[in-house]
Amino acid sequence: MAKKVLVVDDDPVGGKLVQSRLSKEGYDVIVATDGDIGLVELRKNLPDLIVLDIEMPEMNGYSFIVEMKKDEAIQNTPVIVLTAHEENRAIFARRGIKHYLVKPVNFDLLFARIVELVGR
Repeated sequence: MAKKVLVVDDDPVGGKLVQSRLSKEGYDVIVATDGDIGLVELRKNLPDLIVLDIEMPEMNGYSFIVEMKKDEAIQNTPVIVLTAHEENRAIFARRGIKHYLVKPVNFDLLFARIVELVGR
C-alpha cells in the first residue's frame, strides 16, 4: 500500500510540482492550499507524512504546527518544512520539527528525507 503524503502549499505551481514528483515515486498525495484546509485533510486522511510550506495566507505553517500539536491523533505525524527562509529553522526546531528544507526544492534530498521518515 502506498504511503500517504499531505502537501500543504498555497502556491498552486509549487504544490502541483511536489504532488507530481511524489506521485511518480509511488506516493499517494493529497494537496491542500492553506493551513486550515490542511488541518481538515490531515484529520480526515491521517497521512503518513506532511510536506508543509511556511508562508501562506489564512493559517501559515507555524500556526498549522501549533494547532496540529494540540491534537493527540495527529500530533506525531512527521513534517518536512519547505520554505525560502533558512532563518526560521530554530523556530520550528523548538516545536519538534527536525526536517527543514530550503526552496527551491531539491527533490533528491526531499525523497531521501521522506524515505528516512516513512519508507517507500
